[in-house]
Amino acid sequence: MSGTDAEPDSNDDPVRTWCPLVTPFDDDEAVDHEALATLVDHVREGGVEGLVPCGTTGEFASLDAAEYRAVLETTVDAAGDAPVMAGTAATSVAGTLDRVETAADVGADVGLIVLPYFHTANDPEGNAEFLRRVADDAALPLYLYNIPACTGQAIAPDVVESVADHDRIRGLKDSSGDFNYFVEALRRTPNDFDCYQGFDSYLVPGMLQGGTGGINALSNAIPEAFAAAAEAAAAGDVEAARRIGSEGIAPLFQQCVAHGFAPATKAALAERGVLDGTTVRPPLVELGNDTRAEIGDAVDTALDVVDSADLD
Repeated sequence: MSGTDAEPDSNDDPVRTWCPLVTPFDDDEAVDHEALATLVDHVREGGVEGLVPCGTTGEFASLDAAEYRAVLETTVDAAGDAPVMAGTAATSVAGTLDRVETAADVGADVGLIVLPYFHTANDPEGNAEFLRRVADDAALPLYLYNIPACTGQAIAPDVVESVADHDRIRGLKDSSGDFNYFVEALRRTPNDFDCYQGFDSYLVPGMLQGGTGGINALSNAIPEAFAAAAEAAAAGDVEAARRIGSEGIAPLFQQCVAHGFAPATKAALAERGVLDGTTVRPPLVELGNDTRAEIGDAVDTALDVVDSADLD
């Protein structure tokens, strides 16, 4: 979706499924833009609504500034009418604003921001002030990204609550894996504040608890499963939603937990024939043939579960 005139922020028809896109690399570790465009088509055809380039699964921290901009441009160009939420993580207010400005310049719709990593706050109010300062001057609406395993600190529920009324902060992606945290975020924020699950296996329970949907790595590889699970949960078809989540998504998600999100997701895409290669950049490494075979089996199982689900 080019530009910000149609922001993905309608409570009447929320975006339930977002894909944090992998960044395909060729054998020489150069960004493969043709493969990225093909991946966008695959995800959209599978029913996932929104696209998130340059997130954790997209190996944003391994991209230089020119590559970062180019990945955003390719995604926006390929997105069609799909909303684009650009990963805009950085360690300073100025750096984050610069990335948000880049995302706005290429036509993204919203930005996804994290707390500073490496140096963490000495008081939670410092984190709240960081988020407010970014939001005050941001060129796009923003979503908070809680991923303490990578940032060294969580966006405390008190902090989420204190900034949730900022007119540029629209919601939260929670990748903490702490479901109680997610419930607290839901409880403490307004009804029009979007709360997305970043843990793939929590998509269904998160929605049944009142969450908006998910931003889930494996929607790269099996978008049909995430689209079907979210649709079933939103429609109140709990049995179908739980079956897709527990029998289809969860086993493959365990491969991501065990082997890393970018390597496992790229392996799943290669096993499905969407990507030709599974190249990642250091410090990540590609997975071995045995693990890839296990991932391929899990992909097949997930697709079989979706095909056999009795959806209302």
